[in-house]
Amino acid sequence: MNIFSRFLAQWSDDQQLHQFIAHWDVVEALAIQTYRQKKVDQADAARYRQSRAWLLEAYDGFVDQLRPLWQESLVAGTADHEDPFSFVLAATDLEEFLDNWAALQHLPAAREAINKLSMINGQ
Repeated sequence: MNIFSRFLAQWSDDQQLHQFIAHWDVVEALAIQTYRQKKVDQADAARYRQSRAWLLEAYDGFVDQLRPLWQESLVAGTADHEDPFSFVLAATDLEEFLDNWAALQHLPAAREAINKLSMINGQ
């Protein structure tokens, strides 16, 4: 789990949120790695598909909690942006991150929303 997200989530006993964060960590890390390395490892591609599938199923349970949080964030310097989780998860395969700067620009907004939700749930 992302070190800051882990710190924030330590006071929450919401196991579904912990799993959501863990799967998002995989997607986020692999998207960044793929973009930077400009290549796809097939084992990583399988991990991406697995985490993406889990997140797509679980997201409905979090969308209402996360929406107001990501709406407060900026993507590429603008507050007028779409759902960063949906934007990133629209990539069905890891290869779609090879030259996808737009997807990477959505990652901080998603992470910010996750961290804020962790803080709220830990109170």
